[in-house]
Amino acid sequence: MSTAEKPTLAVKPGQKGVDPRGPRFGAGITAVILLGLIAYALSRDPSTGTTTGSDLTPDGADVTWSSLSLLSVGERVALPSTLVLALLVALFAWGAFAGIQRHPYGLLFKALVRPRLGPPSELEDPVPPTFAQGIGFVITLVGLVLHVAGVPFALVTAASFAFIAAFLNSVFGYCLGCQIYLLLVRAGILGRKSAVTQ
Repeated sequence: MSTAEKPTLAVKPGQKGVDPRGPRFGAGITAVILLGLIAYALSRDPSTGTTTGSDLTPDGADVTWSSLSLLSVGERVALPSTLVLALLVALFAWGAFAGIQRHPYGLLFKALVRPRLGPPSELEDPVPPTFAQGIGFVITLVGLVLHVAGVPFALVTAASFAFIAAFLNSVFGYCLGCQIYLLLVRAGILGRKSAVTQ
């Protein structure tokens, strides 16, 4: 039996933690944007921007998502759904590389929401939620790149995966990316930097 301490989301003594309600607040905003993006993308034909099923191609064939590959790269980049996903990719990158404390949603929570709430019962280690932002960044970036390359449903699939994670975090407080981080720490793939005591 191992005597090593099992990794948790709780902040370590002497470490600056974050209010766990902040990442949940940001996940809620992200989930709403992703749900809107998915609904919009599924209800529109990517080649014309009109409601799916209401338009036919010039030769009378139904317009489908497979027509995405018929668009030029510039036309695919200019689609509203592409631009919204690109914004989310940038926000995930901001959270992953600058940390969740400097993320726009975290700053919004700190300035407008947290002053109206009581103090949190405990603080959370900022590393796992920051890692979760990195996972969101990779998933949405892959979806964006594949969508721009013309792969049908890449945008919807990536946005759906990101939505599921954001929904779980915002509604149930279950951070899927944080749990993946803890599993990787337990497996020894990722290591936490331990404080050097002298």
